[in-house]
Amino acid sequence: MYSIGLYIYTIGIFLASVFSKKARKMVEGIPDTFRILYGEIKPEDKVAWFHAASLGEFEQGRPLMERLRKEHPEYKILLTFFSPSGYEVRKNYSGADVVCYLPFDTPNFVRMFLRLAHPEIAIFIKYEFWTNYLTSAHKRGVKLYSVSSIFRPSQHFFRWWGSMKPLRQFDHLFVQNEESKQLLNEHGIDCVTVVGDTRLDRVIAVKEAASPLPIVEKFVAGAPCFVAGSSWGPDEEIYIPYFAQHRDWKLIIAPHVISAVHLKSIEKLLAANGMKSVNYTDIEAGVVKVTDENVLIVNCFGKLSSIYRYGKIALVGGGFGVGIHNVPEAAVYGIPVLFGPKNKKFQEAQDLIRCGGSFEYTDAQSFAAIVDKMLSDAAALDTAGKKAGAYINSNAGAADKCFEYIFKNNKV
Repeated sequence: MYSIGLYIYTIGIFLASVFSKKARKMVEGIPDTFRILYGEIKPEDKVAWFHAASLGEFEQGRPLMERLRKEHPEYKILLTFFSPSGYEVRKNYSGADVVCYLPFDTPNFVRMFLRLAHPEIAIFIKYEFWTNYLTSAHKRGVKLYSVSSIFRPSQHFFRWWGSMKPLRQFDHLFVQNEESKQLLNEHGIDCVTVVGDTRLDRVIAVKEAASPLPIVEKFVAGAPCFVAGSSWGPDEEIYIPYFAQHRDWKLIIAPHVISAVHLKSIEKLLAANGMKSVNYTDIEAGVVKVTDENVLIVNCFGKLSSIYRYGKIALVGGGFGVGIHNVPEAAVYGIPVLFGPKNKKFQEAQDLIRCGGSFEYTDAQSFAAIVDKMLSDAAALDTAGKKAGAYINSNAGAADKCFEYIFKNNKV
């Protein structure tokens, strides 16, 4: 059943590549993968393979890669992505020796990939469980680990029609919570340790290394600021009208998708609410100067993690789509974080809601109620921010626990 579904999915991707730029990049990237592996990995190389679906998973695996690079330079690090949104942004990542797409999980592709890559160890981040890759790698004696994974009874592994086979291939699974460990134990998988989310270690490191952004400092100019990170249309339709009524606040919008179409839609929505904006790159290029406009649109990548420091409140988008983006990236600065309803599959979001550092909104009314409370009660705003920051700091250390087990205890 898995093979049939996989071949149908693969054919679907190839057909979609005719119309979809994203699908086309995936299809075109597969032949490049084998060329890259053939040219970059030698038979004598010791290879540690990290696989991430996209950018979020990459950030979870990054602390392990960077520590491995520092402490065990004898390993050549291979990093693979499944999604173009991850590969295209991180294909030049200097922390890995080789970066490429992961070919589809068909038997022929799997054999070719493992023969060329010949990893000694493979670390799959969070949700990536490809049956043929895991089974074949296990048979080859590759040490297999799952990091920052999280499991729920609704996942296909635990349904009557599902299979536990992919999970049984791992030498060890490092999960985010006790519920995941218990669920796996109930299905006969005992090689499980609860360590939390390695992403928390990463956001702390990013915060400590963040550089000041003079453009943002000049734009904010001491005023209270709301930062909308990884913003999507449904979020923008809620918070833009709200802050049109609160002009004493500065608004920074960092869209998740930086395309001409999306930027134009943001500008149109701002104009409909009587607001003007300035683009980050226009200021950076000297085309315009920082003015008294209330809205700064960050129309470039790589700034958001440093921009959150200038906010009093943050919003993380995606909660009306497939799921919220990187909440810890904002919470690490000790500010309350808001997000939409698609947050149930994110452990850190659930924990932050429970501890009072984050808040869910479902529409314009619930958003206004949350923010009104913070704007009118400085103590409540301050308390929520402190709880968010305390959660991040008190739950750090997952990357160290994984690293010690994998690389320090003679497990590879």
